[in-house]
Amino acid sequence: MNKLYIGNVSAEASEQDFETIFEQWKIPHSGPFLVKTGYAFVDCPDEKAAMKAIDVLSGKVELHGKVLEVEHSVPKRQRSCKLQIRNIPPHMQWEVLDGMLAQYGTVESCEQVNTDTETAVVNVRYAAKDQTRLAMEKLNGYMMENYALKVSYIPDETASPEGPSEGGRRSFNARGPPRSGSPSLGARPKVQSDIPLRMLVPTQFVGAIIGKQGDTIRNLTKQTHSKIDIHRKENAGAAEKPITIHSTPEGSSNACRTIMEIMQKEAIDTKFTEEIPLKILVHNNFVGRLIGKEGRNLKKIEQDTGTKITISSLQDLTVYNPERTITVKGAIENCGRAEEEVMKKIREAYESDVAAMNLQSNLIPGLNLNALGLFPSGTPGMGPSMSSLPPPGAHGGYSFGCSPYGVEGPLWASMMPASSQPPAQGNPESETVHLFIPTLAVGAIIGKQGQHIKQLSHFAGASIKIAPAEGMDPKHRMVIIVGPPEAQFKAQCRIFGKLKEENFFGPKEEVKLEAHIKVPSFAAGRVIGKGGKTVNELQNLTCAEVVVPRDQTPDEKDQVIVKIIGHFFACQLAQRKIQEILAQVRRQQQLKPAPGAQPPLPRRK
Repeated sequence: MNKLYIGNVSAEASEQDFETIFEQWKIPHSGPFLVKTGYAFVDCPDEKAAMKAIDVLSGKVELHGKVLEVEHSVPKRQRSCKLQIRNIPPHMQWEVLDGMLAQYGTVESCEQVNTDTETAVVNVRYAAKDQTRLAMEKLNGYMMENYALKVSYIPDETASPEGPSEGGRRSFNARGPPRSGSPSLGARPKVQSDIPLRMLVPTQFVGAIIGKQGDTIRNLTKQTHSKIDIHRKENAGAAEKPITIHSTPEGSSNACRTIMEIMQKEAIDTKFTEEIPLKILVHNNFVGRLIGKEGRNLKKIEQDTGTKITISSLQDLTVYNPERTITVKGAIENCGRAEEEVMKKIREAYESDVAAMNLQSNLIPGLNLNALGLFPSGTPGMGPSMSSLPPPGAHGGYSFGCSPYGVEGPLWASMMPASSQPPAQGNPESETVHLFIPTLAVGAIIGKQGQHIKQLSHFAGASIKIAPAEGMDPKHRMVIIVGPPEAQFKAQCRIFGKLKEENFFGPKEEVKLEAHIKVPSFAAGRVIGKGGKTVNELQNLTCAEVVVPRDQTPDEKDQVIVKIIGHFFACQLAQRKIQEILAQVRRQQQLKPAPGAQPPLPRRK
């Protein structure tokens, strides 16, 4: 059941008055009105009816000289972390709302509610009650583009019971089971697909897809129940612009067909004579499985759909652009069928990878896999394999849709650079790693006018600096990387990849680098182990060479160097294992009583 609280009720109001109002506005209700002094309650049969009552009546309908306030009825024990924000401007960009919500705390979920109103409605869940209360106080009545936001609590089914509430607004005793449509912590909206559909469209057709004052794209999102992002500011001056569609597979396909039809009509109106193929952007990780052994999968899709499909060259890939372009030529209907088959293969590949990752979730201990962007996250740029951040400018586009979420986690977090995202598990301690690269590769890592190293630092959320050359003609230069484990993983992975991409290692040669981490001198023995047992186990487990040079003189901080040599994953696993040992040593140090401290006296009985 969906219970409503009706506030600002006149003392003269009766149950019959409310019956008349609900009948007049054709709002169904599934129980009698419970009218109290100054307020009333009523049950609605479903969320749609409850939302209609809130949209149509709240602040708009007068009864006996008082304008009614209608919102969800929420007992205090459930009035914890979830809010509903209504009357959001129809042309508002999601990035603006997400950034505003983030000012008051950590947003754990934010989902749009489908309504018949012109303005948008979202359900938001914060991480803590005080954050929710602050957002309620600050946002209720807040003006956005001449629209006053309306904020109210909604039932939080995950809130722990705190016994009956005293005072304040009372509610019915029996609330019934949780609403199936309500979002809950960690629950992924079932209507969404994990993999968004990414298209490339000619820049000259973007205006037609958006329509006058956004009418066309707004209708498209409503009809297909999708969220559609048009990244107009991405790749300024480019002949094509990417579009990201978040929806169910069926919704994505319907939106794709409609966009193709809009472009076809615009081409006729503007006498555009060139063929307009369907172009789908797909991460390179999935392309091999799309093609299939000896090209069988692709050939079958071509035969079944009557289309011609080509795939862009591997040479077009860069560290910051991991997507390949799948070009489909044929009639619009045939292209639509081909899109369904192509994306079906991509989703199967994605699900296979996620299953594999779940099996190996403890492969590198101490690493928050969700923060790495190993798989497409449903955000613009769609960057698995350490490429979760879209190219510069991707976030300045036109955004409109029915659900800001295709994935777990708040959209505002996925839209921000990694360096400004809140850590998923507390505040991980920053680490310093010295990575040694060939001297000849320094220019490639820095990039023209330092652009590459700036982008790399921004992407990884780490400080990255190249140390000055030492000696007359050193073969290697030291890269100093400072940041938490996830930042280290991302930064080092990109550096390994860049060296391979720029051919500093042969085509069949594995990229192996040396990394140094400093450990307290008193902990070096723990890394080595009795008779070298621990360091030998480390090498066997990680496949990296781990060396603690003997007879080192500790530096001014009483630290010594541990050398790690190996390919990327070997280096990462060795670094995590060593950090795990150091964490154990630190915990043991904290538990030791201070010198001269008295043991605790036994308690008198």
